[in-house]
Amino acid sequence: MKKKHRAEPAQHLPILALLALAMTGFICILTETIPAGLLPEISRGLHISPSLAGQMVTAYAAGSLLAAIPLTIVTRTWSRRLVLLSTVGGFLLFNTLTAISGSITVIMIARFLAGASAGLAWSLLAGYARKMVVPSLQGRALALAMVGTPIALSLGVPAGTWMGAFLGWRLTFAVMSGLSVLLIGWILLAVPDYPGSSATQKMRIGAVLLIPGVRSVLAVVLTWMLAHNILYTYIAPFITPAGLAPRVDVVLLIFGLAALGGIYITGRIIDSHLRNAVLLSLAVFAAVALVFAIGAASPAVMLVGIGVWGLTFGGAATLLQTALADAAGEHADVALSMNVVTWNGAIALGGLVGGLLLEHVGSRSFPWALIVLLLTAFTIALRAGNHGFPATSRELTTSQ
Repeated sequence: MKKKHRAEPAQHLPILALLALAMTGFICILTETIPAGLLPEISRGLHISPSLAGQMVTAYAAGSLLAAIPLTIVTRTWSRRLVLLSTVGGFLLFNTLTAISGSITVIMIARFLAGASAGLAWSLLAGYARKMVVPSLQGRALALAMVGTPIALSLGVPAGTWMGAFLGWRLTFAVMSGLSVLLIGWILLAVPDYPGSSATQKMRIGAVLLIPGVRSVLAVVLTWMLAHNILYTYIAPFITPAGLAPRVDVVLLIFGLAALGGIYITGRIIDSHLRNAVLLSLAVFAAVALVFAIGAASPAVMLVGIGVWGLTFGGAATLLQTALADAAGEHADVALSMNVVTWNGAIALGGLVGGLLLEHVGSRSFPWALIVLLLTAFTIALRAGNHGFPATSRELTTSQ
């Protein structure tokens, strides 16, 4: 029997293949967030309350949170392209069901399963991007593979909301299915295949958590993303004292464009300065939070601060996933599935904590909560030592 050819790591960035991964992330984010911008249309179309329509976002997040780890473990031995195609096929199927179904029960189930597809995708993308290139290019490859996230947040969500308002929410989900069809063809043409892990490489979740550095990185993910989501979830009431509430769209566009800049900068420095990039991002975000605490009534201060915040956030996913994959080694896929759970947990917790602060103390309390969380994250990263966030260049450590 002829032995199956295994793709070798490239000596240069495989742009088309990495952009296919970025498109997968774009569809993940857009599928998750589109309902939030179309709640009135969905509510009227299904004859349900806006609050019930909003649970479409909750169902998606729950699917990601609950399914990421078990699906990652089940598919560890599958070829990587088969797993990727399965996740995109999930978006095709479940977005189509959402577009055509008249039953809110069926739609909620479809949203949960779409979230499960996303959970599997997020645990796969970072490791896949790293497999495509030699170690010295892994950071830049991951930065390119992650560029779909800020594009979706800054441009895709407003575009999807506009399209839903003019063409209807069902057609918006149908367009998402169409993008999935195109992406399946793109993956088949441009993305190389790699084998999954062998059965002997399987490892229990608890054992992966005990690998030096894994817990430190996950702790930074939790504290950093909790701080981010307290502010991002409640950005509208936070910018109200500065008179910017009517321009939330502009504020989010500034944030998203700055985040794209952050991803570009991260791609240039991650392989030689990962630790410094993490520490600097956390320190600058904490400084921005302090500025917010002092100048919350100034529109200029808020707009500049939001731009700087976006710049520090843009590379966060790339930095943290790279650090986690480096720490976990051959068990990176399991560790990255934990990252999906931690990240989505921080999103949910950010909504809860931010809501409690807003109701009982007011939005002026947000910056102080952020400062505490960000200084905690900074301390954890600083003390992580040679595991988690090593001071040495990744270009040296990954080539050894």
